[in-house]
Amino acid sequence: MTDRRVTHCGKDRDGNITSLCNPAEPWSPLRKLDAIQDIRTRTHHYYVQGRANRTSIHIYRGDHLRIDFDTGNNLDDLPDC
Repeated sequence: MTDRRVTHCGKDRDGNITSLCNPAEPWSPLRKLDAIQDIRTRTHHYYVQGRANRTSIHIYRGDHLRIDFDTGNNLDDLPDC
């Protein structure tokens, strides 16, 4: 499993996450459905780097991506791709 740092997110006009991005990486941008598949198959591990720690991105309710809210990191708060 390869770790992939996410620094940006693509969003639709309703604010829903559509892609994960890191402009410094060749895999970026990655469609949300592809990221979900990667997480389910444990092909790649996606995370957001906080001030003090890394926070994993998880699948929530089947087809949504989220991170732990206790860390203060939120995918919605990342800059757009």
